[in-house]
Parts: sequence; C-alpha cells; structure tokens
Amino acid sequence: MTSETKMGAAFSCPIPIGQYPNIVLAHGGGGKLSHQLIEKMFLPAFGNPALEARHDGAMLELPSHRIAVTTDSYVVRPLFFPGGDIGSLAVNGTVNDLAMCGARPLYLTAGFILEEGLPMDTLWRVVQSMQSAARQSDVEIVTGDTKVVERGKGDGIFINTAGIGAVESEQPISPVCVRPGDAVLLSGDIGRHGIAVMASREGFEFETALESDCAPLSGIVLDLLSEGVAVHCLRDLTRGGLASALVEIAEAAHLHIEIEETKVPVLENVRGACEILGFDPVYLANEGRFIAFVPAHEAERALLRMRAHSSGEGACIIGGVTADNPGLVTQRSSIGTNRIIDMISGEQLPRIC
Repeated sequence: MTSETKMGAAFSCPIPIGQYPNIVLAHGGGGKLSHQLIEKMFLPAFGNPALEARHDGAMLELPSHRIAVTTDSYVVRPLFFPGGDIGSLAVNGTVNDLAMCGARPLYLTAGFILEEGLPMDTLWRVVQSMQSAARQSDVEIVTGDTKVVERGKGDGIFINTAGIGAVESEQPISPVCVRPGDAVLLSGDIGRHGIAVMASREGFEFETALESDCAPLSGIVLDLLSEGVAVHCLRDLTRGGLASALVEIAEAAHLHIEIEETKVPVLENVRGACEILGFDPVYLANEGRFIAFVPAHEAERALLRMRAHSSGEGACIIGGVTADNPGLVTQRSSIGTNRIIDMISGEQLPRIC
C-alpha cells in the first residue's frame, strides 16, 4: 500500500480475510497492495454508485435545499472494546452529530490513517464494523482516503469522517432556541461508554460486565420530529459528558439549567466503578445518549416516542430551564443542596472517542 490512496468504495458483500494471510501494512509499500485494498476490501464493503465511479470525489443527489454537514476524528484506545470498536464509533458518532441538527443522515466520508505494521485482519474487522453500522443507519460511505504512517506514529488506526444529512426539522434546533420553561430530557443512563473503554484499556474487571452504549440516535430524533414534537435543542453527550453539554447550552442560550441528581440514571456498576476510581458520571463520555429541550407540556409525549426505541428505553426528565442566573447549570442533590456544574479542564479519560 502506498502512503496515499484514494478510494471509491461502498457497502455490500464482505470478502474472506484469508486472501491476505499474515499481511501487515508497510509504509511506502508498492501500489499493488494499495490497489488490492481498494478493489478487494473497501469497494466490496462500501459499495454504492458514488464510490464505484472511482473518482476523486462523490457526485451526490440531495433531497433538500437545507443540509447539515459535520466532521469528526476518532482516536479511541483500545480499538475494540465491549459494546463497540473504532469503526462503529466513527459511523455512529457522525450519524449522531447530524441527528442533533435535526437532519436525516445520508452520506459519510471516511479517511483512514493507518500505522505501519497494522495486521490486515484488524483493518478488515474495522471495515466490517463500519459496514454494519452504516447499514443500520441507512447511510452510504461515498468517498474516502487512506494514509499510512511510520510505525509508532499512528497507534493502529485513526479515522476521520464527514457527514451530510438532509434537515427535516421545520424549525431551527439550536442552543439559542432554548426557552425558559423547557424541560430537559435525557435518553438513558450515562457513563457506560467511558467506563467500558477505560476498563478494557487498563484491564480492570468488575463483578458485572460493562458495555459501551455506542448506538445510532437518528431513528429516535426523526421519530420525535415526525411526531411533531417542538424540539428546541438536541445534544449528544460525547466528550465531557452530560455536564459539558449542559454548560455549553446554558452559556449559548444565556439561561439557567437546573437538574436533579436523583433523576439522572446511572447503572449501579458504573456508579460503583466511579466511586472506586474517583470519577464523576456526569463528566464521562457517552456514545449513544443525548439530551433534548422541549416545552414542558410536550415532555411526556416526547418521552413516549423516545422510549419506543431500544436506545431510549430509559428516557426521563432530569430538569428544566429558568431565566434567572443566565449561563449557570446547577444540580440539586439527594439531600436538597445545590452545586454548580462546570466544565472540567481536560478529559477525565483521554482517548475514548
């Protein structure tokens, strides 16, 4: 494989990795392996007309004059963890960012930075995972690129994605649309992704298995919109977790967000791990959870739609929005005291998404 490879690929039939016995990627390797990767791995996995054109870019038909565009990079360690891997994470994370804009995800790009010496079967596992995740969300990977870097420079695989979606919300969905009196809805328990990745990385074992919540959220969001719920703001709870998302929204909206500690669901094994390791669940990253701001009178209708989905079965109301103390987020504890929720400097757990 050369150090630079364009790919015109897509999603359909997998190929046996036995075609590449004991092969590892080599930095600066010849064009034959590069061609084989495109023809025998990426194209069969990500097959669609845009990719099969084998062009430097994709020519796309968009069903709406309003589109949402997002981009992200994924550097998780380890590459495979309970409940997911870097491939499913890259697809779901990008799909979820589009969903938070009120958009139906349509197309993704995928850029791979691969480290010299990476086993070919590891790359194939990641590609298969991306294929499965994209199929689940009904999106197509329409163009991409690969680079190979020297051994020790890439930590296995880094993936960069971009996503395009058609905006389906008639009204803007944004932090500036949050209003006093809105209810704050949370789609489920928090902290699982961060703890699952950390436990896998460090070799910690707990009494009960912990799995990441990595999942696509577009189905829940599109269901809310089709139901006609007046969604003011959506935010997925990735880096910085629930706390950072709330603070960002409160500051942008110039409003006060109040949440109840006892109403924020945290699994007992996650809570126990946090107590042992000194983590606060509200700051842990999630990859299948989001918050929604809706008028209080629409909250119960929204919860019914959210709970109809597997990723929203634990949806609940955790607080509300007021006009006093603009830009502040507070949490009322189980004993009735209030504390200010602020962002932490840096990550509690680095390299988790």
